[in-house]
Amino acid sequence: MAQPQRCAAVVVGAGPAGLAVVGSLLEKQLGGKVAWVDPYFQGGRVNRNYREVPSNTKVSFFQAYATAVQPFRTVITNTRMPNPFTTMAKLDQDKTCHLHHAADVVRALTDGVTKMDGVLACRGTVTAANLSEQTSSWTVRIKFQDSHDEIDVVTPRLVLCTGSSPTEVPIPVSGHHIERLGLDVVLKPSELVSHLPYDKPTNIAVVGASHSAILALLNLLDLARSSHPEIRIKWFTRHPLRYAEFMDGWILRDNTGLKGLAADFARQQLEDDKLPHSEAGRFITKVDCGGGQESAQYQRVLPSCSYIVQAVGFTRDPLPELSVNGRPLELDFDSASGGFYDANGRIVRGLYGAGIAFPERVIDPHGNVEHAVGFFKFMKYVKRVTPLWTAS
Repeated sequence: MAQPQRCAAVVVGAGPAGLAVVGSLLEKQLGGKVAWVDPYFQGGRVNRNYREVPSNTKVSFFQAYATAVQPFRTVITNTRMPNPFTTMAKLDQDKTCHLHHAADVVRALTDGVTKMDGVLACRGTVTAANLSEQTSSWTVRIKFQDSHDEIDVVTPRLVLCTGSSPTEVPIPVSGHHIERLGLDVVLKPSELVSHLPYDKPTNIAVVGASHSAILALLNLLDLARSSHPEIRIKWFTRHPLRYAEFMDGWILRDNTGLKGLAADFARQQLEDDKLPHSEAGRFITKVDCGGGQESAQYQRVLPSCSYIVQAVGFTRDPLPELSVNGRPLELDFDSASGGFYDANGRIVRGLYGAGIAFPERVIDPHGNVEHAVGFFKFMKYVKRVTPLWTAS
């Protein structure tokens, strides 16, 4: 293995949050390179899985993300036109868009940032990282994607932007075979069409009432009224539909309520007074699991279903092996600083996180606690906490 390289920071992950962190750190001019580690450098899960998803964010917020730091603005200036930035600029800034527009912007920014002198782009994965308390430095082991060679990078700052994947929980009925239909597949209509039989009656269970659950219902409905007319959908939900509401200067349920296309579809076709008479109601049957009925409803309805889609949130992806002085590290994320505490409540020096795996915890004026997830939300958070990361 080659001699360890020294860098001002190591950032793990090249999704929207990882890109925001690298841009923000470059803007701070730390006096050394930022090592950026990702297997692909292609925009993370958003580009890989969610290009066909309609956003719940206005175009103007994607624009604000793309121009938030000087390194990004430099990339935009130096990119030949037409490009994803000019395409985004032509869209209606007050409306939402499909995520392929935002993913293309992230990829174009990533292409430009990885070529910058201040960046050491490592196409691979971080397998382990150890903090030496004596030197206050992390030794980060990076395994390259193609050659399987490994290098160590020594740095005072390690930032985890490692992402999350759709949560899967145990299927609540035993003795009946039901096939999981992954949320990523259901949110990609071009792939979903080939996953389901089109020539026989097929019941599909959809669990959840979030943004992704409503989009899953919409995509399955589109199949049912076109190429797969024998699909029927059993929609399991525990609570009424919840929408983001614009208040005086803030948004109630900003991170948990339905917005955009999903909200329009839900209001027009899925509400209890609309579903029985709507086009969606021809194919979708609501299964009310509120009031302690959940188990009984699953036992009653799931045996008739061949597939199940779980839209019940996202779970943090596995982290590298982390240790302090060679001892395994248990982490507790501190959203106020973007840092971490160990199992004894002590600050872990030089370790930080951002993105959907480590989002900012926010409290609205009504006292509701949410986690802020979204391109521009990541950027705002990163710009707030990176001065704390670079001061030490």
